[in-house]
Amino acid sequence: MEGHSELSISVVIPMYNAAKTIERALNSIKDQTFKCYYQIIVVNDGSKDNSQEIVEKYIADHPELNITLINQLNGGVSKARNTGLKHASGNFIALLDSDDYWLKNKIDIQVKYFSLGYDFVCALRNNDIISFPYKIENNIADISLRKLLFKVVGQTSTALFKKEILDNVGLFDENQKYSEDANLWMRISLKYKMIIINEKLVATDNDYGKNGLSSNIAGMEKGVRKNINEMRQKHRINLFEYYFFSLFSELKYIRRKLLRK
Repeated sequence: MEGHSELSISVVIPMYNAAKTIERALNSIKDQTFKCYYQIIVVNDGSKDNSQEIVEKYIADHPELNITLINQLNGGVSKARNTGLKHASGNFIALLDSDDYWLKNKIDIQVKYFSLGYDFVCALRNNDIISFPYKIENNIADISLRKLLFKVVGQTSTALFKKEILDNVGLFDENQKYSEDANLWMRISLKYKMIIINEKLVATDNDYGKNGLSSNIAGMEKGVRKNINEMRQKHRINLFEYYFFSLFSELKYIRRKLLRK
């Protein structure tokens, strides 16, 4: 691809039984208005449908794209993402879930903020909104550890960040099934400047409030509490904050349980 030769983006796509959506995800990368070198890494996490065959055909039909397909036994989304990240060679990392897709101007809008000194730039997906404790100024809101502990923002498919970040904070926690993205974002927030753009740049057909991993509210609460405990153990929050965020999380969990009845 012609364009910004100094910038390269590795896009990591974990894939599991995504025959209906993976081609759309790949097309959304191909159709980006921002032209640079895209390294596309699809990690097939033990799919049982014909996802693998669809990607293989897509690769054959689009030799102009740099797509690598890695097949592995099912190990969960964090392990799949980490496999892809370990093969990433770009100086920027983007994540894309196989059932999501990028709007055409996603990367074009995000890359402009790196020249302003930011290291991690995410955006909105579907009907997401930015609310308290985040404050929008000039169409962006700063992200910090305590804001993330209060409310997590930055769905994985919206994230674009410098690859060097992973060298310093590590990868996804493969032992954490829920709120694993928030765990990585929190570790990143301790050392790097993060923002969220007040603009929808990613879309999906899924409603994660009713389906998928996020529908397991008990599991989500377990992941959230693990993140709070980890930040306390690392002395990143004080004892008062630990009890405050723990209580706040418990109250949110109870509210979600009541709303499900």
